Amino acid sequence: MVSEWQSNQSGERLSQLVEAVRASRKYRSLYTGTIAAVGARELARHVDLEEAIKATKRRLHQIAGMYLTGPAPYERWLAELRQARASGDEEGLRTICRRAMAWHASTRERLTVLTTFYDRLLADLPPVRRVLDVACGFHPLALPWMPFFQASRGACFYYACDIYEDLATFLQAVLEILGVPGEAAVCDIVQAPPDLAVDLAFVLKVLPCLEHIEPEAGRHLLQAIRARYLLVSFPGQSLGGGKRGMAAYYEARFRALVADCGWRLERFSFPGELVFRIEKE
Repeated sequence: MVSEWQSNQSGERLSQLVEAVRASRKYRSLYTGTIAAVGARELARHVDLEEAIKATKRRLHQIAGMYLTGPAPYERWLAELRQARASGDEEGLRTICRRAMAWHASTRERLTVLTTFYDRLLADLPPVRRVLDVACGFHPLALPWMPFFQASRGACFYYACDIYEDLATFLQAVLEILGVPGEAAVCDIVQAPPDLAVDLAFVLKVLPCLEHIEPEAGRHLLQAIRARYLLVSFPGQSLGGGKRGMAAYYEARFRALVADCGWRLERFSFPGELVFRIEKE
């Protein structure tokens, strides 16, 4: 009876925590499962519910919240993209995609190298027919710069997942506007990595965020992804612009992480970003 009572109390506290976090404008669109998973860990550390709520919000900020400029004008962007697509204005479409990508820190830092980033990483790969983009943020908006999109936009299935529900809805509409078959879904890649066999997986600037949840989450994710090729990247500088040896630090940690996996690695360096191309097969 005591254990059942404790379980009920624990479940009630977690429900209260999730409700309190979702009441915040910043996290109202965040996947409930992610909030619950992070919140359960913080409740185990904090007796006081209010302290656990604050700690959960801090953790979620580290995982996702700190990278967004603010509430995104999704409907306006979609209207502009539809207009550009209908008029055949490919350059205008790219301009809108660039403007939207600037809303998220991860893609904003890549804007200056878009023209070379994907050519260097993807041009020499075998035909890409199925793509997985985990914790994608605004990255699918870079599709117009990817070689497989330029070659035949309708020949590649693109599966993107993120923990923001409104972002997933927006990206689903973006894929439809671009004429790319695929799906944008809400998914917590720590609790349930997508079980999808693909040619290529993007894991861009994801692993450092996962370390705020579980120390081994990054390794587990890479092992779970069913892809021949994976592009795994790390930031070369902080959001404030400081470098402080970040690239060398992440490279050492990553090489140690995959040292016994038997995968082939190639290293690519870009301004502000270090990328490893993994070949599993």
